[in-house]
Amino acid sequence: MAEHPSVDDRPLSEILRELGDSRRDVAFSELVESFGSRAFGALIFIFAVVNCLPLPPGSSTILSAPIVLLAPQVALGATTPWLPRKLRSRTITANHLRSFCTRLLPTLERIERVSRPRLAILFGPIGARVIGAVCTLLSLVLILPIPLGNLLPAAAVAALALALVQRDGALALAGYALVAASTAVLVIAARIIIRAAQHLIAVFGAA
Repeated sequence: MAEHPSVDDRPLSEILRELGDSRRDVAFSELVESFGSRAFGALIFIFAVVNCLPLPPGSSTILSAPIVLLAPQVALGATTPWLPRKLRSRTITANHLRSFCTRLLPTLERIERVSRPRLAILFGPIGARVIGAVCTLLSLVLILPIPLGNLLPAAAVAALALALVQRDGALALAGYALVAASTAVLVIAARIIIRAAQHLIAVFGAA
């Protein structure tokens, strides 16, 4: 009699497709159970991807909150996600879940076809905590209402989180590259804002 693959052996895209095709509301507690031991990476990945989508101003502040909650747990070495009871009972509507899966799954499935476990050193006790710490810092950027300023940080978090799910060091390195790009863009933007503020102060001060 053939054994059914465990949750941890199934592709993330397959689990998401089943949830999307179920055409019912799904509670956060069910998401945690569905993803098994990969729940940290899967949940952070989902919320990071959502932040990559075109959203109304201010949405990132709300949608990044779960990352702010989960990423520090990875940095501290937790093995099971802790979520407040109120959040665990919250649900994602069937329509929203299906729409999200329709957008995400084609790209995710292409990545999964070429992804494989490699560079295991990046996912040891220290490596996983480093990923958690980096995602924590980026999540603090994501909650800021910066127009179009969250795309690169969200993409970096998504890549690092998916790397945790797939145990794929190549994805992790891509994520770190996006972290570097995000940092450079944020530094340049901060300098531009500071110089603009200084110019305005000088203009109004001279008036």
